Order: sequence, then structure tokens, then C-alpha cells
Amino acid sequence: MKKAEGKVKEEFGKVVGDRSTEWGGKVDQLKGDVQKKSGEIEQDGRRDEGADEPASR
Repeated sequence: MKKAEGKVKEEFGKVVGDRSTEWGGKVDQLKGDVQKKSGEIEQDGRRDEGADEPASR
């Protein structure tokens, strides 16, 4: 969600000629990428935690 908001903010900054808003949008997009990646890593970690446990029957 953060990435999409950042893209809108970046484009708005371009249209109105506000470089600060444009770059703020780029930063928001990067934050969105980091947030997504950290969520993927967290899910992988949870998945791996259960891999060593024997299957319950």
C-alpha cells in the first residue's frame, strides 16, 4: 500500500513541479519495498520454524 501511495505522491510532485513531494514519493515507495520484503522474510522464518517439528497425527 505504501508503494502505491508513494507513486501517486511522486507523480503529483512531478505535475505540480514540487521536487520535494516528488522525492518524498520515491522514499515512500522504497519504504513500501522494504516493508514488503521484511514481511516475506518474517513469513519464511515462521514457515522454517515448523519444519523441524515432527508432524502431528
